[in-house]
Amino acid sequence: MRAPAAATRSRETPATRDLILDAAERRFAERGFAGVSMREIAAETGLRNQASLYHHFRDKQALYEAVLTRGVDALQALFTEPAGDPAALDAHLDRLVDYLVEHPHLPRLIQRAGLDDSRHLRTAVRQLLRPLYAQGLALLGDAGGPWEPADLPYLAAGFYHLIFGYFADAALFAAVLDEDLHSPAAVARQRRFVKTAAAQLLGGRGLGPRPRRA
Repeated sequence: MRAPAAATRSRETPATRDLILDAAERRFAERGFAGVSMREIAAETGLRNQASLYHHFRDKQALYEAVLTRGVDALQALFTEPAGDPAALDAHLDRLVDYLVEHPHLPRLIQRAGLDDSRHLRTAVRQLLRPLYAQGLALLGDAGGPWEPADLPYLAAGFYHLIFGYFADAALFAAVLDEDLHSPAAVARQRRFVKTAAAQLLGGRGLGPRPRRA
C-alpha cells in the first residue's frame, strides 16, 4: 500500500506542474524568453525556492518548450475532423475562439516565439509549430473554396492574423478603441466577424442576419 506522503506527492505533482506552466505562459507571453527569469516564475507559482522549479523542468528552455508544446497540442486537438461543410467550419471556429478566450496568453506567446532570434529556440519553435501549420493547411484544403493549392499558405497566414491577432494585440486594440476586447460582447462580435469572413474567404455565403440589438 502506498504511503500517505507518497500518495500526496502523486496528487500534487501534476497540479504543481500545471501551475508552473500557467505562470510561465503568462510571463513568456508578456516579455518573451529572455525577459523572464526562473526565479520570478517560481515566486509567482508559490514555490519555496527556484530549486523546486528545476525538479519539474531541467532549465528555462525546457520550461519554455513545455509551455509551447502544451498550447500547440491543445490547438491541434481542436481540429480532428474535416471542415468540408459550413456547419463543420462553424464548429471549428467556435472551438478555437472558445479556447483562446480561456487561454488569452497563448496567441501572444506564439507571436513572441516567432520574434525570438535565438538559433536554438527558433529550431524548437519551428519543430513545434510546423505540424500545427500543416494541419491548418489540410483543414483549409478540405474546406474548399476558390483558392489554388499555391494560395493556401497565404490564406492560412490571413486566418492566423484574423483569429490569433485579435487576442495577441488585444492590449493595443483596447488602447485605441477604449474597450475591453475580452468582454463577452466584444468576443461575440469578433466571433461573428470571423465566421462571416471565413465563409466569404472560402467562397461560401454569409451566416444569416445580424442579431437584433437589445
